[in-house]
Amino acid sequence: MTHSSSFDVAHLANVELLTPTPAESRWFFEELLAMRVVAEHGDSVYLRTWDDYEVYTIKLTASDAAGVGRTSYRASSQEALERRVAAIEATGLGKGWVDGEVGTGRTFTFTDPDGHDMGIYYDTERYVATDDKPALKNQASRFPGRGVNARRLDHINFLAKDVEANGEFIATALAGRESERIRQDDGKFAAWWFHFAQKSYDVVYSDDWTKHGNRLHHIAFAPDTREDILKAADIFLENGIHIESGPHKHAINQTFFLYVWEPGGNRIEFAQAGARLLLDPDQPVVEWSQEERKKGQAWGMKTIESFHTHGTPVN
Repeated sequence: MTHSSSFDVAHLANVELLTPTPAESRWFFEELLAMRVVAEHGDSVYLRTWDDYEVYTIKLTASDAAGVGRTSYRASSQEALERRVAAIEATGLGKGWVDGEVGTGRTFTFTDPDGHDMGIYYDTERYVATDDKPALKNQASRFPGRGVNARRLDHINFLAKDVEANGEFIATALAGRESERIRQDDGKFAAWWFHFAQKSYDVVYSDDWTKHGNRLHHIAFAPDTREDILKAADIFLENGIHIESGPHKHAINQTFFLYVWEPGGNRIEFAQAGARLLLDPDQPVVEWSQEERKKGQAWGMKTIESFHTHGTPVN
């Protein structure tokens, strides 16, 4: 798989999460993660992590079932946006242009082969702190100093009926570069990791054992340190949040992690920021065999069963 020397997609920008328990989910993100509500429209509330330069990070929408709505990416320039739109349209999966939401500009919408709703834009509004003005002018807003203190959105992991088809789409349509992958004995990929800049991954596709289609495995937020993640486990324990796995360290991409289920049922990960940076422009792809993955997800510990079976929507 070849790639250019630059990235047309700057980063994963924002994600819409669907929840059947909107009040409880809002409490989780606003109170336990210390995210700030910046807007409310209809059945949706928009929240931001404290150091996001854009206006919002998560759109939380009331729904009959948990899951993921639109996932949006920001292009690195207007020219890059035009290149990506042309590449997306060439796949036949483009849907068209729509107005942006809460500070984001005109957005081109599309789906991946599995049916996940996506969008890409360039024009954006930078967040201007008012009552949350920071002491350090190179921060977007004041450090909350409470809860998990989620600093930014880190990555998203989609469940896919066909990992290869979706991974090839990310590489072709969004010019994502592969960083790591798991190849099973039958030659098929069990999971595939892609990055848009020097962070080791932004988008992951994992094999959906149910072959449901259009499901979310998890979204991840980055706090500052491993100690923040250890503290987060205590916070979630005290507040009755289901801790699924961790704190542990991943073998793949070496992320220190904690997985929980927010009240609506969506899996949320907390991943140590900057765990592994890919500074080499010719970074070789790391491939793990099925036998190597038997060593487990973290420090030789076997991956828990629900990590393969739980996704949203559940049915």
